[in-house]
Amino acid sequence: MKMKNANILITGGASGIGKIMGRLALEKGAKSLIIWDINPDNLESTKAELATLGTVFTYAVNVADSDAVIAAYQRVKEECGNVDILINCAGIVRGNNTFDHQTIQDIRLTMDVNAVAPMVLTLQVLPDMLKRNHGHICNIASAGGMLGNPKMTVYGASKWAVIGWSESMRIELQQRKANVHVTTVAPYFISTGMFQGVRSIFPILKPEPTAKKIIRAIERNTIFAGIPFGYHFIRFWQAILPLRVFDWLFGTVFGIYRTMDHFTGRK
Repeated sequence: MKMKNANILITGGASGIGKIMGRLALEKGAKSLIIWDINPDNLESTKAELATLGTVFTYAVNVADSDAVIAAYQRVKEECGNVDILINCAGIVRGNNTFDHQTIQDIRLTMDVNAVAPMVLTLQVLPDMLKRNHGHICNIASAGGMLGNPKMTVYGASKWAVIGWSESMRIELQQRKANVHVTTVAPYFISTGMFQGVRSIFPILKPEPTAKKIIRAIERNTIFAGIPFGYHFIRFWQAILPLRVFDWLFGTVFGIYRTMDHFTGRK
């Protein structure tokens, strides 16, 4: 799916990799960049920064509010036209407590932002794409949706949900031979501040090259992009190793199960 002359909507697009992907899209000749974010100050500064590269529309949207998502998309249609590429990038993580210390409020907020919001927004965008038989939907999940990890139970659950939904929707579209493509992205920790404090034997991903890989995956209609590439093999090792051996290898040897111990997150 080409970025050139496309209307591109990015949720969570006023910071982190969402902002970088927006800049890259404009540099590739996007017709317009439509940014949704909950932070008005970030929206204002991002628009001022990126407007020199092309047409930028910004909308302050709380994606955890399904009614607000539906209303905002109607405004986008009226003010910006059809969306050609949707990137569901908005995400949230609420602390590093074990599950017995989670709150119902944090569970609902995490699931609403990370899993429900992409579904609700896609439910608005997809029918229009199908009518035109043209479009691309990119869902930013997480490596945490491929591998259980202590102290990120709810976040992991939300990203497992995204992967299952995104992959199932892709197959539905494939079966009907629609020219609407789906890319599911599962990156490791990215140094945007969202996972500040995590410690890992594996390198934390840098935002700029990660954003470039996602944009490249959209352009190539890539089905599933694990970042780094080695994460494509998680399911392979889960399939061939006894679970206790898998836990020992990834949890003890590689230390994955301790990565959240010193998490502080974005202040």
